[in-house]
Amino acid sequence: MNEKNINKSRGAGLRNKAIRFICMSGVFTALMCVLSPISIPVEPVSITLATLALYIIGSSTDWKVSLTVVALYLLLGLAGLPVFSKFQGGFQVIFGPSGGFLIGYLPCVLVVSLLTNKWPNKKWIYPLSMVLGTILLYLIGSLWFMFYIGADINKTLASCVLPFIPGDIIKIVLSSFLSIRMRSIFNALG
Repeated sequence: MNEKNINKSRGAGLRNKAIRFICMSGVFTALMCVLSPISIPVEPVSITLATLALYIIGSSTDWKVSLTVVALYLLLGLAGLPVFSKFQGGFQVIFGPSGGFLIGYLPCVLVVSLLTNKWPNKKWIYPLSMVLGTILLYLIGSLWFMFYIGADINKTLASCVLPFIPGDIIKIVLSSFLSIRMRSIFNALG
């Protein structure tokens, strides 16, 4: 190959990576926006499918796509689109009692993505990464909740952690299975 063809090939490769990044970000942002508003309205923090989306996104894409997706989702919600639980949107949701959980989506998806991308062929890393990401999510959301309403640790655990554990276990099992399958499909596509 001559130098002109090599440079042309490199340019096409970069364009393909950019197109892939944009497409993956768009598709997974849409997934996040569709699943997250679906909720069981438990007060003060609703049970949603947002963590299912986080687990799938984090374990199916690299950390750049994962963080981009969650950042876009949060920006869409801040702009007022009804993408948060109970089909809500706006600043008041992010700065409300459950806002720490929304902010906690970023480190949660980052942990899942970093670990599953470091060891993509280790099936045990998928549920482990999701458990670790969820612990971080619970920690950030619970601390926010405690400071926001002045709750003690017992009320916070009873409101923000314990009701969510059974559902998150089911979501972790389901998304681990789906993500392992999706990753092999994405790898085959290049």
